Amino acid sequence: MVAQYAAKTFNLGVERFEAAPGEPIPTYSAARSVVDAMRHRGRIGETMALSALGRYLRRSGRSGVGELQLIARELGALSVIRPAVEAVLA
Repeated sequence: MVAQYAAKTFNLGVERFEAAPGEPIPTYSAARSVVDAMRHRGRIGETMALSALGRYLRRSGRSGVGELQLIARELGALSVIRPAVEAVLA
């Protein structure tokens, strides 16, 4: 799957992962990946997107919700994330 991102949001949620000693590579954070999965749920499947959201919330707990909402707001996906988070946490 190929997706296009606006230049102003391309670096949103980027973290550095050390692939080898002294060789950091940029990767998207878990929160950014979950928001992108929810945004592209039509392509990857709603089951997979909701599974990613559930795993993220189990790992990060309620403290991770804020980061999800921040990224979703920047990407214009808050209307998708908010109800899904509420359903998973209910």
